[in-house]
Amino acid sequence: MGLFSKILDKLGIGGASAAPAAGATPVEAPATGDTSPAAVNIAPADSSTTSVAQPRAVPVVDVVAQLEQKAAAHPEKLNWRTSIVDLLKLLDIDSSLTARKELATELGCPANLMADSAQMNMWLHKAVLARVAANGGNVPADLLD
Repeated sequence: MGLFSKILDKLGIGGASAAPAAGATPVEAPATGDTSPAAVNIAPADSSTTSVAQPRAVPVVDVVAQLEQKAAAHPEKLNWRTSIVDLLKLLDIDSSLTARKELATELGCPANLMADSAQMNMWLHKAVLARVAANGGNVPADLLD
């Protein structure tokens, strides 16, 4: 389990609900490369013998409410809104420089930012929140900018 998976797990995002439905037919993108929902053909080849899996709503997790609640109960005053170290501490995940570098590598941090821990930390904080949002976390836009 990667460090980012641990973050999602601590926030209650993903897990078994992220797995494709049993019997779901893979969807291929059209030859044009257009992968918009309107351009992707989702009809089964033979609708008389194949059932179409109905889309499921992805549960949205209120990340801010969870983190605020954890921050209120935490003995230290942690500024998770701007600090990746504080965010990781709040989630009870290793926040050491080594762990942050591992997480940055996992998320694809540019090499030029990896050499400067302050730059890496700023990039990492934004990347983690953006990825949390992409995985079903309700993260306000002001935290993603």
